[in-house]
Amino acid sequence: MVTLAVPLVLASASPRRRALLAQIGLAPTVAPTGADETWPDGDPGPAVEALALRKGRAAVDGGDHPGALVLAADTVVVLDGDVLGKPETPDEATAMLARLSGRTHTVYTGVALLHGDRAETVHAATRVTFADLRPDEIAAYVATGSPMDKAGAYGIQDDLGALLVARIDGEYTNVVGLPLRTLYESLRDRFPDLLVR
Repeated sequence: MVTLAVPLVLASASPRRRALLAQIGLAPTVAPTGADETWPDGDPGPAVEALALRKGRAAVDGGDHPGALVLAADTVVVLDGDVLGKPETPDEATAMLARLSGRTHTVYTGVALLHGDRAETVHAATRVTFADLRPDEIAAYVATGSPMDKAGAYGIQDDLGALLVARIDGEYTNVVGLPLRTLYESLRDRFPDLLVR
């Protein structure tokens, strides 16, 4: 269990991130920001850190949570140098999944932690290899509606989404949307005064 000496604010509406935080004993106040999510130039790792920091700063600038530790995150799927965001239509989800089928891509999550004048960012990268998917398998998954709110059009934690993935190399929780080990190490090493031992 992780215990903090200050309130935690999650600058995200993601139910998956809330569930992951609950796994380690944290129950944040949820404060999605609507921050600009325009993809910045540069490599994916620093880019997701920049996006997470943008979301975190928007939560801090709102001024509604003085003294709290603000946590923000941004997750993307990258294949062949292309960023695969959330699909806008079932057809786009189908095309993304067909492109991922039988191939290895990388999931990046940037994490930003802000408290007072301090702001720290870090990211995790996990390589994910998809099974060879048949068109009917893709269609069945898209029909669940689950791909529509997820980067890369899949959720590894979904009942059917778990069947898409053949192998991962890296943090599983990163693929879900928040790398818990990376988050904990950042708290431990950069905000030790906020951890209750």
